[in-house]
Amino acid sequence: MNHSTTCQITLAPLGRVLTVPRGSNLGDAIHELGLEFPCGGKGICGNCKVRLLAGHIALDPLHEAVLKRKKLGPEWRLACLSRVDEDITIEVAQFENIVLADETPFQFTPRAQCGIAVDLGSTTLVSQLLDMESGQVLSVQTALNPQAVYGADIMSRISYALQSPEQAERLTSLIRHTVGAQVEELAAQATRPIGRVRIVGNTVMHHLFCGLDVTPLATYPFESPHNGMVHFTPADLGWQIDASIDITFLPNIGSFVGSDILAGIYAAGMFSSSSPRVLVDLGTNGEIAVGNRDGIACASTAAGPAFEGSNISCGMRASTGAISSITLKEGHHECHVIGSVPAKGICGSGLIDAIYLGVTQGEIDEQGVIRHEPKILPLTDKVHLEQQDIREFQLAKAAVATGVELLLHEQHLTHAEIDKMFIAGGFGNYINLEHATSLGLLEFAPSQIVKLSNSALIGAKMFLFQDDEFINQLVPRTRHISLESNPAFLDTFCQKILFTTH
Repeated sequence: MNHSTTCQITLAPLGRVLTVPRGSNLGDAIHELGLEFPCGGKGICGNCKVRLLAGHIALDPLHEAVLKRKKLGPEWRLACLSRVDEDITIEVAQFENIVLADETPFQFTPRAQCGIAVDLGSTTLVSQLLDMESGQVLSVQTALNPQAVYGADIMSRISYALQSPEQAERLTSLIRHTVGAQVEELAAQATRPIGRVRIVGNTVMHHLFCGLDVTPLATYPFESPHNGMVHFTPADLGWQIDASIDITFLPNIGSFVGSDILAGIYAAGMFSSSSPRVLVDLGTNGEIAVGNRDGIACASTAAGPAFEGSNISCGMRASTGAISSITLKEGHHECHVIGSVPAKGICGSGLIDAIYLGVTQGEIDEQGVIRHEPKILPLTDKVHLEQQDIREFQLAKAAVATGVELLLHEQHLTHAEIDKMFIAGGFGNYINLEHATSLGLLEFAPSQIVKLSNSALIGAKMFLFQDDEFINQLVPRTRHISLESNPAFLDTFCQKILFTTH
């Protein structure tokens, strides 16, 4: 009998091996590969299906019933309902084709080459190698952004870069080296010649990677003259890959709305939809887009840090050890922890659940004040929420709700007129839509909301098949709106900060 405390998950066709604690949830183990779990790991949507090629994953009655309802054969499992108790080999179905969140297949012209898509986030980096003839993902690389040691948020990094040219160069060198290591690893696994590398990221990541001056992003009116597409050769970046490969950082929409949101808008089908749509991307910062093929208004909000764990006393990103969801059973909190290990902290989706339960149980009042002393909400023996955490969440949720409200007004739309509202970002896999809408974070009906997970990465993959002219023509169809300069901003923000559950 094998008494090892860990198990290995071999991913086909990626050829990648993950080592996880025995008993781990399979969905938790593979979610950072850029997979989309629209139902939040509840076994409803079936999008996290994997084909079991070797090893055994036990089926409970719920899992068996879902597979039967989805008409999936005995070789299939849903990652979110699977427990890893031995070494297994799986084939990830999501890597077979590129699809939009609304399950409309992305139509592309096959090319006899490979391409690499990179989502350069403030917190995490994800790179995928694509076979551009089949649309299949061949390999994945993930890493934490090494710049985080100089500031968790983008404003801290701007401040660090402005202190001296040497410090700005350090941030540039760090990120180029880390992305380059990912690209070199993927290039070594390519089955065809690599034609291009497309990189997307927010405006600050764009400037730091490209070695551009970030001073305009630190001073009013916060408008940089260098938001366009930037091309590099491997030699420019010191990358050891074929010298003919074109490396492109795609263009920003505005000073604080980057190419990651351009990619997200494209992935959400907003440039082609006749019906109005909304995209809310909650990462280290919060970006919002509202509109359709006739025009799209975009804005940035200071919302993301709370949802990624920053400024929360026990906060952390959605990784192993984070409480990702909380339910109430027999009067007690039951916490789901990513990786099936003891809780080390709480990520954005768990924060929403904890505050929702606090409000609905009467522990938190409409103003956001914890009603009892000490003003602490215990979740586990080691994880709790403090009064300041509730305030941080209120500021973040008010920023998002205000941004959506003002952009809808800018586009002469109401919430009810929106066809689809896409929620993207690092914690989108786990967010409980009922709780988020009840607290006023997302003021849409759950039937309108679609989880898009890593919209930037999906869009970056789609942009591999488009030429520069096509991408550049999309930018003028968007416009950046400064929310803070809107006369209605403060009144709207103060209204949205309250808890009015429904």
